[in-house]
Amino acid sequence: MFSTIFSTWLDAIRLKTLPLAVACILCGSSIAAKTVRFSLTIALLTLITALLLQILSNLANDYGDAVKGTDNDARIGPKRAIQLGLVTPYTMKKAMILNLVLIIISGLILLITALHKVSDILSFMVLGTLAIIAALYYTIGSKPYGYHGLGDLSVLVFFGLIGVAGTYYLQTGTLNIFIFLPATACGLLAVAVLNINNLRDIDNDRACNKRTLVVRMGSHRSRTYHQVLLASAYACFTLFSILEHIPVSKWLFILTIPLTIKHSKVVLSSSEGASLRPMMANMVKVALLTNVLFAVGILL
Repeated sequence: MFSTIFSTWLDAIRLKTLPLAVACILCGSSIAAKTVRFSLTIALLTLITALLLQILSNLANDYGDAVKGTDNDARIGPKRAIQLGLVTPYTMKKAMILNLVLIIISGLILLITALHKVSDILSFMVLGTLAIIAALYYTIGSKPYGYHGLGDLSVLVFFGLIGVAGTYYLQTGTLNIFIFLPATACGLLAVAVLNINNLRDIDNDRACNKRTLVVRMGSHRSRTYHQVLLASAYACFTLFSILEHIPVSKWLFILTIPLTIKHSKVVLSSSEGASLRPMMANMVKVALLTNVLFAVGILL
């Protein structure tokens, strides 16, 4: 009984997607550790808060798509908790509220620990509120932005620009303009994960009037867009390394290029959504490994 409940909630929080939150915190923390200073306590609090925010987003996504009928038998992706009847919408709401409380507690402890200026604390409280709103209203509400092609932009901002640059600021109290290059790279890799998800579900999303960017662009252009996302991510990592005078011998992130090329070929050649099912997990691994190697190279 307990193992079944535990397994159900592990599936609901979408454990396999959580490395995306880890990646942006790792990226920002490694640059902070190399350039100024590093606090393990702040890093762990940042990571916990980021993970809780992503879990909130995943739970809200499960709820929103289920009540709108988007999660149905025609959907190719993994079956969701509400869709399978394992969790009721009411129970999912309670889980979201509990998660939200944990986010507030974790976030406040983080801000009090990391920041000393009232203005900084207030600014990050605003960013945190925006992150919560973004997590909830991707699929929830009368006009969820995920149903209108804005999911990619949200992922770029919160898993990239704010995720990485915010982590760096929490560690250092300063903001290096160059930090937005790896922040953009990290965000683009996360967008690539979402793009694979939306490519896989394009037919069902179109039928349910979920106008993702993939549905708007069409399958062919979305596959080309995927290649642009990946190439741009490596370009941003490379440009940052050049501007920061990091020796080429420490550009460890380029070691994932062969994996990325292999991934790209499958995405380009796959004609049906079902054949893209393993590519989402593959893209998560590529994104995490690329960020890990970038961080290791920074710290060497």
